[in-house]
Amino acid sequence: MEAASRLVTEALEGSRYALARLISLIEDDGVDARAALAALYPHTGQAHIVGVTGAPGTGKSTLVNQLAKALRARGVTVGVVAVDPSSPFSGGALLGDRLRMRDLAGDPGVFIRSMASRGSLGGLARATGDVVKVLDGAGFAVVLVETVGAGQAEVDIARTAHTTVVVEAPGLGDEVQALKAGLMEIADVLVVNKADRPGAANTARALEMVVGRNASRAAAGEDGWAPPILQAIALDGTGVPEVLDAVAAHREHLRATGLWVGRERARVETELLNALRQEMLDRLLARVRPEQIQAWVERVVAREVDVYTAVERLLDAGGR
Repeated sequence: MEAASRLVTEALEGSRYALARLISLIEDDGVDARAALAALYPHTGQAHIVGVTGAPGTGKSTLVNQLAKALRARGVTVGVVAVDPSSPFSGGALLGDRLRMRDLAGDPGVFIRSMASRGSLGGLARATGDVVKVLDGAGFAVVLVETVGAGQAEVDIARTAHTTVVVEAPGLGDEVQALKAGLMEIADVLVVNKADRPGAANTARALEMVVGRNASRAAAGEDGWAPPILQAIALDGTGVPEVLDAVAAHREHLRATGLWVGRERARVETELLNALRQEMLDRLLARVRPEQIQAWVERVVAREVDVYTAVERLLDAGGR
């Protein structure tokens, strides 16, 4: 406990070493991690959390790199959480974002952390929200969260971020990849990356048609925000300042309309319910032996009971 408290104090004082160790502690979970989060929590709630998502191959990492550089050029401190896919064999992650973002290394106003998704749905590691809190509490004004690009469950990022940037690119085998992933509904800013490639204009037009069809949502006053559609070439930084301006405009819109508080409340509610589910599951599994679980698996396989009956019995009788 004392060690965790000391790490929090040193991280708040600006120690990058303490910050890195604190994040590792949070990722490992446990009593010390929760004590650290409790001590850190009063310092959170200041950062603008920006999610960057989209299909694999759209250039999300390169765009995040350029956004971080552009923010630093404007004097804004930046935390980056890059969620990498876990290996299905070893459980290890590629963690390639550190390599792709190495030109940001050495800047005290930037902190980059790669995380393994560890099989979590939606491309977000279980500890992602807690790591975001650490960077928020440590004083980073903007926290960029890049997801693995795992498909439909990417909408989970909308429950973590204040502003969600959906990245598209031409030539991926579908005119609008986001339509299949259900990402259009969560996009606050749409970016057609790799705009120098053939088909970029067609992709932008297709997105404009979809946004136009969904414009009734904004017109009806649900949030009053129509997602801008921007083109960029992240490799050389073209269009990146405009993307950053759109992200800042969305933040101001949320604050001016009072929606910031609503999104924060919704985010906290989702986090609370997820934590409650996980804690209940952990407590149940602590009371149930593995062989008891397997016994119920065999009964379900044999069609003696259905899954829901097995669940009820496990919950009511602790696995007996």
